[in-house]
Amino acid sequence: MKFIVFSLLLISNLLSAQDSTYYLPAHKKSDDSLKFELNQIIKNHTEFTYTSSSTDVWDILKHTDKDTANANNVILIYSGRSVDAAQEYNSGSGWSREHVWAKSRGDFGTSNGAGTDVHHLRPCDISVNSTRNNRNFDTCITCVEVIDNGFNTGSKRDVNLWTFEPPDAVKGDVARMLFYMAVRYEGEGSEPDLELTNTLLTNIDKSPLQAKLSTLLHWNRIDIVSNWERNRNNIIDSLYQHNRNPFIDYPELAEYLWGDSIGLTWMPTLVDTSNSASIYKYHNIEFTIYPNPTKSTIRIKAASNLIRENITIYTSTGVEVLSDVIEGEDTEINLEGLPDGMYFISIGDEFKHHFRVLKI
Repeated sequence: MKFIVFSLLLISNLLSAQDSTYYLPAHKKSDDSLKFELNQIIKNHTEFTYTSSSTDVWDILKHTDKDTANANNVILIYSGRSVDAAQEYNSGSGWSREHVWAKSRGDFGTSNGAGTDVHHLRPCDISVNSTRNNRNFDTCITCVEVIDNGFNTGSKRDVNLWTFEPPDAVKGDVARMLFYMAVRYEGEGSEPDLELTNTLLTNIDKSPLQAKLSTLLHWNRIDIVSNWERNRNNIIDSLYQHNRNPFIDYPELAEYLWGDSIGLTWMPTLVDTSNSASIYKYHNIEFTIYPNPTKSTIRIKAASNLIRENITIYTSTGVEVLSDVIEGEDTEINLEGLPDGMYFISIGDEFKHHFRVLKI
C-alpha cells in the first residue's frame, strides 16, 4: 500500500509557519518593501490550465478540497456541503469553481495565472456561485439568506448593496485568499495589478480592485487559520504550484501591510519547536512524525506494525541524499550526517510526493 496521503499531510503545520528559509527575505521589512519581498517569494509559481485533458484546476481542487470523511467528495466553500467530486459542472447539476477574487475584478478571466491560481479557487455550488457573482465582500445590512439545494448556507447577500457575506467558518479563509492575490499579482508583464479597497464597486466595474479591506482585516482577526487552510496550503505548495499563501502561515502580515502595524518592521515570532509533531490518520492508521524541525533524527510512528515502505530523502534542489525503510510501528531516521537545512522526504517507490523536514 502506498501511503500517498500520509506523505502529503505529514507536513508539520508549525514547521510551515516557522520555515525561516522560505520567508527570510521578508524579515525586518515594512510597508512596500515587505510587500515587494513577499511578492518575490511567491511569484513565478507553476501554472496550470483551467480546463485540460492533463492536470487542470478541476483535478487540483478535488485534491485540495477533498472531504476527509469521504475521499470521493469535495467540500463547497460557502455552504460546507460535501458533494460528489466527479460531478464537476455536470451540465449545471454539479459543482463549479469559485474565483474568490472575482475574475471580472481585473478582467483576467480564466487565463493562466490569476485566473487559475488555486490559492483563491474553491469548489462552490453553482447557484451560490451565481449569487455571489462579483459582489464585494462585506457584512450585510439588509440581508437575504443564500440557499444551496434547500440548505441554508449561512451566507448572505445584501438587498440594497452589491455585497456578499460568507458564513463565519470561512470569513478568515476568504480574507487570507484575497490578501494573497493582492500581493501575488502586482502588474508584472501581462498580469493584473490587484489591490484591496474600502470602496464598494458596482457589478459592471472591472477595475482590479476588491472590497472591503476593513472588513477583510476584521474577518482575518476573528476567524483564525484552520488546519483545513494549512493542509490546503501545504498541498498546493508541495505538489502543484510550489508557492505558499503567506497569510495562512503568518496571518499577522495583513496588519503590517494594511492594518494596525503599518510602518513597523515584520519579524516572525519563533517558538520552541523541539517537541513539535504532525499527526494524521489514514485508513484507520494514525501516523506521527517528530520532532520537526530536528537536530539529528526524526521518528515516524504508525499505530500498526504492518507498515513497510521505502523512504527517500532529497535536498531542496532535488538531490537524493539518503534512503531508508519505514518498518513496523516506530522507525528512526538518522539525519546527523546531513548539513542543516530543508529536506524533502518521499515515501514509497512508485510515487514521489514529498513532505518537508527542517534540520537545524
